[in-house]
Amino acid sequence: MDIFTVTLMVSILIFVAIGSYSGRSVKKLDDYFVAGRRAPTLFIVGTLVASVFSTSIFMGEAGFTYDGQFGPYILMPGLAVVGYVYGALLFGTFLRRSRAPTVAEFFGRRFNSHRVQQASGITIIIGLGGYLLVVTQGAGILLSDLTGLSYFQSIILAWLSYTGFTMYAGSKGVILTDTLMFLMFTAATVFFVFFIVNDFGGVATAIENMAQLESKPDIASWHGTVGPGTEWPTPIDYLIWTIIIDVSWGVVYAVGPWQASRHLMAKNEHVVVRAAIYTCLVVLFMQILIYGIGGLINLADPNIAPSETVVIWAAKNLVPEFLGALLLAGIVAAALSSASTFLSLVGFSVSNDMLKSETPLDLRTTRTLMLATALIVLVASFYIPPNLFWMMIFIGTVFASSWGPVGFMSIWSKNITADAAFWGIVTGFLFNVIPAGLEYLELISLESYFNPAIIGAAASLITIIVLSRFGKVNEEEKRYRIELHRTPDIDYDLKKTKTTMLAPALLVAYGCIMPAVFIIYYVIPYQTGAGHLLADGSLDWSRGEALMALASAVLYIPLGLISARVIWNRYSPTAKKNQSDNEQELVADAVGK
Repeated sequence: MDIFTVTLMVSILIFVAIGSYSGRSVKKLDDYFVAGRRAPTLFIVGTLVASVFSTSIFMGEAGFTYDGQFGPYILMPGLAVVGYVYGALLFGTFLRRSRAPTVAEFFGRRFNSHRVQQASGITIIIGLGGYLLVVTQGAGILLSDLTGLSYFQSIILAWLSYTGFTMYAGSKGVILTDTLMFLMFTAATVFFVFFIVNDFGGVATAIENMAQLESKPDIASWHGTVGPGTEWPTPIDYLIWTIIIDVSWGVVYAVGPWQASRHLMAKNEHVVVRAAIYTCLVVLFMQILIYGIGGLINLADPNIAPSETVVIWAAKNLVPEFLGALLLAGIVAAALSSASTFLSLVGFSVSNDMLKSETPLDLRTTRTLMLATALIVLVASFYIPPNLFWMMIFIGTVFASSWGPVGFMSIWSKNITADAAFWGIVTGFLFNVIPAGLEYLELISLESYFNPAIIGAAASLITIIVLSRFGKVNEEEKRYRIELHRTPDIDYDLKKTKTTMLAPALLVAYGCIMPAVFIIYYVIPYQTGAGHLLADGSLDWSRGEALMALASAVLYIPLGLISARVIWNRYSPTAKKNQSDNEQELVADAVGK
């Protein structure tokens, strides 16, 4: 048994042991669903990051950059991850005030409609069930490649690992293991990338060499590989596509179930806001490392197939065995922690959101239904071909179109009705899935600006606006919305507010520092290698890579300043004095007086 297999087995045993231990403290449904609502900032950051970093990132997206999209994936300013920030400020904090056990139940309470809750639950089951399938298959591929086990055996091993402890431990076990695995794969990734980049001669030298890579021309350009044989005929097509995908994923990070549900576990609203901002920055950092190394591996071997295994190949061939084994164990840990998150959410929706019974829900029933859900995913893993990257992209956009408009309007619209919310979710889902399915079957061909996510979101928004005009919001819905806008007294704390204000300061700092980092370590080396410098040897500021290097400042400095203002205006002692007057205005406005 080699070091890779031993390290993997030890990490899996630790994963299961920790989850099982934490499950001993689960005594009631609140512990099982939302970890007792006592999670600190580190645990929320850990579970948010671990939930998004799975095999789809380490394998699917790393393979995508390796194939040809290294440049844009590095240079894009992190448009998607700002969703964590505005999601917390505009949705997550209000969601926590609801004290609902699931996001779908929040929708049900907000619109006083079990039908809305069921519609939300169905999208969770289908969408996150698909995502769970992707992660399970990715873990199976990884374990099979590393241990010599068959794909069937590897799937079974991965499935047993996350299903067993998730059923037992619920959210308490999930957020604890998520945090530990987050720390593990983050540390492993940092050392792994540092070692390889150093071996390539440093960042600047590696980028310069990437610009001269003959086997994959344009891989390091701002638009990556486009043209015949790709999904994007021109650079503009790629730019439109990636902006749409990033905005869609921003909405997913803001209101999607596996991200927003973490806010329900937070100890207070300050934890919600801090964790969201810190997660935004951590995910940005990790994406740059993973996407970057995925592309740079071309310098060692540009012909690795399948491309989804490039990180595995590098761990086996480019770094010392122990470091490679630690990274691969971290990837497996990330996959299992993500799988546990998705299984818990799907299981919670099956038991809590779909069934309407006079009999109170209990732990035994919830665990039984979670097992049934896991068995369906297990069977599907063997019959549906794995496609990690494109499946992940599709699933994310489904939540953007079906949940996005309803999610934000549930907080900020006085006019949205229960019928409008229900049909908004349904139409957003169908008008995304159907075009995407037809395109996948090659029955239709859609332009970049007609991405299914755009079609679905537009259909949802139009449906909501039209149906709300012909419906009426009842008094119970009005009162519930008013309650959501009442800041809890415990969160009016000057010390906590000052601590929370440090988080947006880091966003501003990122916006100030990163343009210089991108220019020094990417733009100058790229233009040097590609021969794009001006005749006098200076930068050509008219080119896309130079302009995109500045985008971080344009995006993150205003985001930090706006976040700071919202935090201070909402939680400072001064804000508390205005609370009663604002409440009176809200009540008067709601009842039409």
